[in-house]
Amino acid sequence: MARPNLKQQILDKGAEFVFENGFTASGVSDITQAAGVPKGSFYNHFQSKEAFGLEILERYFVSSSEKAAASLEDKTLTPKGRLEAYLDLMMRDLETQDWSHGCLIGNFILEASCTSEQIRLRLKSFFADWSGRLAACIAEAQQIGEIRNETDAATLANFFIHAWEGAILRMKVDRDRRALDEYRAVLFASVLA
Repeated sequence: MARPNLKQQILDKGAEFVFENGFTASGVSDITQAAGVPKGSFYNHFQSKEAFGLEILERYFVSSSEKAAASLEDKTLTPKGRLEAYLDLMMRDLETQDWSHGCLIGNFILEASCTSEQIRLRLKSFFADWSGRLAACIAEAQQIGEIRNETDAATLANFFIHAWEGAILRMKVDRDRRALDEYRAVLFASVLA
């Protein structure tokens, strides 16, 4: 019978390995070696590498959603202030990774969305949820005149995400925050002004 703590160990250490090396480059042997468990233990908990990938994506998304909720639903701030706080939080997280790892969701888009329909569909649902949270905050800011851009809130939320993921790609190449700072400046000075 599979031990639950062993599964957690594989998820924790395997996710770290995937984040550092990429999903495609991470074989089951690499994942189990990083977790310090026999290769057979992997298949006691996951039917396939794809199933493992879906599970680490799910954990990442839940964690990201909790962070988003903490910022985007903080009623002590104005709606635009909540958007700024959320973006600042994400930038601090990227800084702790020395500007090198990026967003696991974005990484999976580049690596696995063309090879796994299950992963592609799950990523699509993540984006819908993320966009919905942002759109609600943007719409609230528009209603009180804090954001004067009259473009549909859902479109602005999608732009927020699309441009953010692009800025992260550039950040990973440059290994510094410059692209993120430029993105933030333009976002709040023009798009969400």
